[in-house]
Amino acid sequence: MALRIGVDIGGTFTDLVALNEATGAVHNTKALSTPRDLLEGVLRCVDQAGVQLSDTRLVIHGTTIGINALLERKGAVTGLITTDGFRDVLEIGRGNFLRMYDVLYQRPTPLVSRGRRLEVAERLTSRGEVLTPLDENAVRAAARQLAAEGVTSVAIVFLFSYRNAAHERRAAEIVAEVIPGAAVSVSHRITQEWREYERTSTTVVNAYVQPIMDCYLGAFGKGLAGRGFEGQLLITQSNGGSFSLEAARSKPVHTIESGPAAGAVGCTSLAETLGMDRLISFDMGGTTAKCAIVERGLVQTTDEYHVDGLPLRIPVIDIKEVSAGGGTIAWIDAGGALALGPQSAGADPGPVCYKLGGAEPTVTDANVVLGRIDASRFLGGTMPLDGPAASKAIDEKLALPLGLARTSAAAGVVRLADVKMALAVRSITTERGLDPRDYALVAYGGGGPLHAVAIARELGIPRVVIPPSPSTFSAWGMLATDLRHDLVRTVLEPLDRTDAAWAEARFAEMQREIESAMPNVGTPVLHRAADLRYQGQIHTVTVAVANTGGWATLRREFDVAHERAYGYAAPDVEVELINLRLTVVFALERPRVATIARGARAAFETRKIYSTLLGDALEYRVYQRERLGAGERIDGPAVVEEAGTTTVIEPGDVLTVEDHGCLVIDVAKGVA
Repeated sequence: MALRIGVDIGGTFTDLVALNEATGAVHNTKALSTPRDLLEGVLRCVDQAGVQLSDTRLVIHGTTIGINALLERKGAVTGLITTDGFRDVLEIGRGNFLRMYDVLYQRPTPLVSRGRRLEVAERLTSRGEVLTPLDENAVRAAARQLAAEGVTSVAIVFLFSYRNAAHERRAAEIVAEVIPGAAVSVSHRITQEWREYERTSTTVVNAYVQPIMDCYLGAFGKGLAGRGFEGQLLITQSNGGSFSLEAARSKPVHTIESGPAAGAVGCTSLAETLGMDRLISFDMGGTTAKCAIVERGLVQTTDEYHVDGLPLRIPVIDIKEVSAGGGTIAWIDAGGALALGPQSAGADPGPVCYKLGGAEPTVTDANVVLGRIDASRFLGGTMPLDGPAASKAIDEKLALPLGLARTSAAAGVVRLADVKMALAVRSITTERGLDPRDYALVAYGGGGPLHAVAIARELGIPRVVIPPSPSTFSAWGMLATDLRHDLVRTVLEPLDRTDAAWAEARFAEMQREIESAMPNVGTPVLHRAADLRYQGQIHTVTVAVANTGGWATLRREFDVAHERAYGYAAPDVEVELINLRLTVVFALERPRVATIARGARAAFETRKIYSTLLGDALEYRVYQRERLGAGERIDGPAVVEEAGTTTVIEPGDVLTVEDHGCLVIDVAKGVA
């Protein structure tokens, strides 16, 4: 078996990248997603790529099934069994507001209604000692009540179970006996951190999406096997790594940001190839646009993550997502102003120009009307678009009601999309004290190259990079993921009561737990860290632990890290060790980015395209990307077309083709 395949199923398109591990040859293909049977779109891509699943050693898949079920509130009927007195944790939450200045903000409705949140007698101390034994009869009664209410998935969250999981394990056994076939999620297998609200929310989200993900992934694996696949199927995680199919079926909460994470990981590999330390990954697909920060070859992660207002206490790549994709619908709000999203036409029915029944104008329709997308060459000419239909939709739904010319209305849609996406990039840079001018913007996805230069100009980002085959770059990024598992364990110990031997024993225990759930594919790389705080503080600072032999210096390293983060240190105050962190990585061979031949001046055509920068139709030079050689220089205005997308550069911008085929655009300063 010589093939490795990455599969990214998006809201509009399914992307597939097949890598021949022996030769390094790469096949890229995409097809419309098939919402009623997602595997159908994948197999269509397999056929288009001309590869055989029987020759495939590894398939790495990113999925949005879990997050879609969560956002659309289409998960399983879920119940919660918890410690007596804690049924209302999900509604009490915390006193903070996720939207500080929104006076109309309402907390999200809990995924589990109060009638399906049941309490049982049991109690552990904060050190894991049994204070009140588990009332097994109460667990049976709770399970019977949940079964009578049609519950198909049960979350079990007991107080301090991260210190002692015995009560949760026994309760899970009882629930499995009383409700055969029900999915059971226990908190100590999902997250071993303290903070009761976040731990309960994370476990409930896992329970809510687990039956759907289990069914989908099981069918996906069988479908591939039915086409001759005998290799290993891995699923990408929100932390940028991948794990086994079995782990994904039992812990689907770790796949919530599965697809977007892969593109950011691909940028880390690209950063190494290009020798760039600071990148902003920007992925604009058919439904949403996503961005993340890559610094010194590493993508930034967080364990304080919210999806639709619900906290998840798991390691996640720090991604900002907005509803501004190619299929995002433009409309007129009650005040008579042009609005964009969050509704999306997706793949079914899709934008009006797809001729699949869509009736509402989208960002893609606007780009077609402005000539930024050549309707006759979409997807390399395999899927011609209906330009007149797009024009009619813009006219009837936007231009005429607003009293605007067609091009002005279409340009307004594009401009609105640019602003929304620029705000997303600003939220992960300027709003966090980072200067976007210090970064390069790596744009990919079907819509990224179309809008990247405008976004960069809006934020003062000096350089844009378009990788090879940008429309399938997230699928390529999956080939760059490693087998990875993160474990965070709350210990709550004064630092001066611990030593190197104590730390080594606990890290070794955590490593054994992780490796028991991961396939053994070589020598692991370990990343250790500790969460520390001064006594009396709420929040922590994470300090890397290169090796436990240097444990005695951890206090000094924490003081330095705290001063760097907050401007002061308190060397006379006692330090508390809150969490131990361990990441185990089994590295997979990264796909190589081949160099391309240097070429003479490429031929071009010309056509009229509306410039959203200058507000007028200009004569643009039109190049085909496959004809560009390394060292080629193109001055704007120009567009570079390829099978999955189009790169737009405006007057004053300069594009250079670097040795690996990336398009590097120096953005002229100016007002967007």
